[in-house]
Amino acid sequence: MNYYDKQIECMPRSEMEVLQGERLVNLVKKVYDTVPLYRDKMNAIKLKPSDIKGLQDMHKLPFTEKQDLRNSYPYGMFAAPKKDIVRLHASSATTGKLTVVGYTKKDIDIWAEAVARCLVMTGANPESTIHIAYGYGLFTGGLGMHYGAEKLGATAVPVSSGNTQKQLQLLQDFQSEFLCCTPSYAVYLAESIVKAGMTMADFNLKAGIFGAEPWSEAMRNTIESKLKIKAYDIYGLSEICGPGVACECAEQSGMHINEDHYFPEIVDSDTLEPLGYNKTGELVFTTLTKEGIPLIRYRTFDLASLSDEKCKCGRTLVKLNKIAGRTDDMLIIRGVNVFPSQIESVLLNCVGVEPHYHIYVDRIDNLDTLEIHVEMSDKLFSDEAKEIDKLHKKLTNDMLSAIGVSAKIKLVSPHSLARSEGKAKTTTDRRKGKL
Repeated sequence: MNYYDKQIECMPRSEMEVLQGERLVNLVKKVYDTVPLYRDKMNAIKLKPSDIKGLQDMHKLPFTEKQDLRNSYPYGMFAAPKKDIVRLHASSATTGKLTVVGYTKKDIDIWAEAVARCLVMTGANPESTIHIAYGYGLFTGGLGMHYGAEKLGATAVPVSSGNTQKQLQLLQDFQSEFLCCTPSYAVYLAESIVKAGMTMADFNLKAGIFGAEPWSEAMRNTIESKLKIKAYDIYGLSEICGPGVACECAEQSGMHINEDHYFPEIVDSDTLEPLGYNKTGELVFTTLTKEGIPLIRYRTFDLASLSDEKCKCGRTLVKLNKIAGRTDDMLIIRGVNVFPSQIESVLLNCVGVEPHYHIYVDRIDNLDTLEIHVEMSDKLFSDEAKEIDKLHKKLTNDMLSAIGVSAKIKLVSPHSLARSEGKAKTTTDRRKGKL
């Protein structure tokens, strides 16, 4: 079994908890002294740094939200002096201010190590060539994977996103074994390979490391089938570090969290009370070792669960189960909570449609409506009308059964929906007050 840092990745739980507790105590002292927002939050609840003596006191600490970062734009939450900040990243925002994250040299080194661990989990080694098609720039995806590949000693190919024909040429010419991009772009690449008259025999791909957007098991099966690779899930978010917070190992049974640096919690999204293992709730992270912008109990709004079941790979790191969706992506339709990932699973488990769809939500005569456009496969498109009608009825019934609300299914012609070379936008909510 290969590990990047076996001592940490296979550390006994009792030792890991002691390490986490020590780092938490130091973190709380640091942010109280250096970050006005945290000092104000703690003073407001009459909490002193000395009250935090270990992990058992985590529940006493206040939560942090993205709005805190926006209110402190750009540098108000930095815990390190500006002279020690060597990198700035920022998460995308459709409206309002960006959320800015600063990194010290140590932060960059820890981030690179975390990504290197993730790469080894998926089978990469110093001899590997890693094709990175995440965007480079303020978005953390490209540079995060890049630094991790170099830390491992592998060959990084910094292609960035877009220019699909060039992507295919370089994948073929450089014979890269690993592909890093969003899952939706992986599907687009597979489609483009067929369109270019190529087959997977023209490439040397063994695995893909996909993240930056929620994706279902059905999407994984589609990618693995089309690209003839193992598709691994990686998790990260700009505010915590970027990619590298957690990643799947060869077992593909949950993402191991690099919890010596990023402490996870699952809380009830309404009461904010902590939940135990294997219970779905909102994912919260505390950055135990960050210097630039350390965060305490940061609410990600991702819905997930944690598992402490022993993994066959030997790692003892707690596992993050696949992200079920985001509380801010959840659609409430006629009083029913619906996640785009649920819709995706139904569509991709149905023979005759392609993994390209768009969800439209509207309000007509004070009633919420749900309409789903999904592309037919080339084969179905050329079939008789009765076969298309049969599929339409099946999808309509399956969707109602899965999400508990009726939806209008519209089967559209192959290649007619817009493709994404970055994060896919699969939902348009037209209701008043919604974007």
